[in-house]
Amino acid sequence: MAVPTPDPARLAELGADLGLSDAELAEFAPAVTATFASSDAVEALYLRTAPSAPVRDWQAGEHPLHAWAVTTEIRGATDGPLAGRTVAIKDNVSVAGVPMTNGSATVEGFVPTRDATAVQRLLGAGAVITGKAVCEDLCFSGGSFTSTPHPVLNPWDPARNAGGSSSGSAVLVATGEVDLALGGDQGGSVRIPSSFCGTVGHKPTFGLVPYTGAFPIETTIDHLGPITRTVADAALMLDVLAGPDGQDPRQPTSVDPVDHSAALAESAAGLRVGVVTEGFGHPNSDPDVDAAVRAAVEVLRSAGLTAEEVSIPWHLDAMHVWNVIATEGAAHQMVDGNAYGMNWSGLYDPELIAHYRRGRAEHGAELSRTVKLVAMSGRHTFAVGGGAYYAMAQNLVPEVRAAYDAALAEHDVLVMPTLPYTAREIPPPDADLGTYLDTALSMIANTAPFDVTGHPACSVPTDLVGGLPAGLMMVGKHFDDATVLRVAHTYEQARGGFPAPRATTGASA
Repeated sequence: MAVPTPDPARLAELGADLGLSDAELAEFAPAVTATFASSDAVEALYLRTAPSAPVRDWQAGEHPLHAWAVTTEIRGATDGPLAGRTVAIKDNVSVAGVPMTNGSATVEGFVPTRDATAVQRLLGAGAVITGKAVCEDLCFSGGSFTSTPHPVLNPWDPARNAGGSSSGSAVLVATGEVDLALGGDQGGSVRIPSSFCGTVGHKPTFGLVPYTGAFPIETTIDHLGPITRTVADAALMLDVLAGPDGQDPRQPTSVDPVDHSAALAESAAGLRVGVVTEGFGHPNSDPDVDAAVRAAVEVLRSAGLTAEEVSIPWHLDAMHVWNVIATEGAAHQMVDGNAYGMNWSGLYDPELIAHYRRGRAEHGAELSRTVKLVAMSGRHTFAVGGGAYYAMAQNLVPEVRAAYDAALAEHDVLVMPTLPYTAREIPPPDADLGTYLDTALSMIANTAPFDVTGHPACSVPTDLVGGLPAGLMMVGKHFDDATVLRVAHTYEQARGGFPAPRATTGASA
């Protein structure tokens, strides 16, 4: 499709801040138009080798907790470490030939032409993809009630939220309807639903797992990771997902291979646990959740690990750094940049960019109130500062990272509550904005900092609190995911496994 030539009014609009007279604009017109020949040529060149979506059978998802977006059965290799294991893919990750909605009316109707790298690796390891799991609208919520068209319900109490944004992924694992699930994490979105639903959720070290083929929020905080019922399954899935793909420039050019599964066989006795003081006692913390996490620390002590309190004052300010990056950065990239933005050297999805741009124009009014907040706030701070606030936040990231690294120099892992409270009741559709935003975003104070710093972080279930799951979060050194998982596995074994919902849905794909 040829780039249309701007008429004089549009040209004047394009040059409104450039101080051009009408005569100068008229002089520029043919030169501006001439540049479009390259855009047209690039489109023609791209279309010569652009992939086409394969034909894959799928059905619209039906589920009593609204966890399935679509269901399917896609098989790859007949053997491998995940042979025969069923996997749900978060619906912000591309599975070629299967619709992707990303929880949003603005993406509805899009069918990817490429499998994400993570999908390729899961299929290559023998996994069976049984569907796409519902996620929050553009993944910007820690609740589970902003997804289109229905909220995802908690398997422990359907009146409560399942956590987000990887809501459907955690629900399907918790109920046993899939063996494994792939989630995404920008502010805690693997760990939040894992805490609320009682699953294991591991956010890998930034760059360990390629994000290629997943719908971005903000380039510097995007992660993909496993959601499973056991730590052993999380380690096995991470073994399959980890490593450079050559298409995601956020990854190191080489990563020393680690057998995360084998690491679980090593004793964790003698490892040092730092209990982060600032992770407890937040204004919205449930004292019973704090107590459950401290009881979990005692379980680790009984298993032969040492544990002591450690203070990291930066932890209380890290949310401000994340908030600027996630808000201004997402407004610039995810919203106005049509998901991908520009100025990076990774693989883009031009078809998704074009589809989403049209979807935002047609369905922008249907976006969640969390996304609308991000768009308005981020656009304003960008207009006021021209990107200076974002730049300052990114310049503070090394300080934040160094504060955790200093504590990790003295401890093998850091621990704290994953979330300050258990799952809340889903707000009604007519909830006031304050209630809506509080339910969607107020739980991320402990999870979000590690999306900024890139440290690996894993949430595992504690003892139930008031009959609902709560989470213990373990954080480790960069690219030392194995130690985090080893401590998590030790805790799991000491407890004798993790609980499951009292009554699963019994639903099937």
